[in-house]
Amino acid sequence: MNSISISGRLTKDPELRRTQNGTAVCSFCVAVDRPGVKDRTDFIDCVAWEKRGEFVSKYFLKGDPIEVNGVLTTRTYDDRDGKKRKVVEVNSDRISFPKQKKQRSDSEPEAGESQGFEELEGDDSTLPF
Repeated sequence: MNSISISGRLTKDPELRRTQNGTAVCSFCVAVDRPGVKDRTDFIDCVAWEKRGEFVSKYFLKGDPIEVNGVLTTRTYDDRDGKKRKVVEVNSDRISFPKQKKQRSDSEPEAGESQGFEELEGDDSTLPF
């Protein structure tokens, strides 16, 4: 099974282009810290097509955290000098904003504290849902 999930930060602003037939394609690179290894970061090239590509180019900028799920793909092409080049990249299926841990401020109530809601008495049969 070919499936990859990464979470990291964008190394530069995403680059949105269009193919000759007008299909949107967005290229971006994600810096991912290697788990369990201090001061080691991998830079993973990613691509997003069509609406996903437009989403990335619209809502993400250099340094933003991002989560990418997709498949690892390889492709080859001839560069301008005629040399064969190989590219390994994540072809994204799903892109999202990472869930941020909420930091409780002193003004936020602790679990179980009243949050200004009034407690209602009675039975739930009168509720419209």
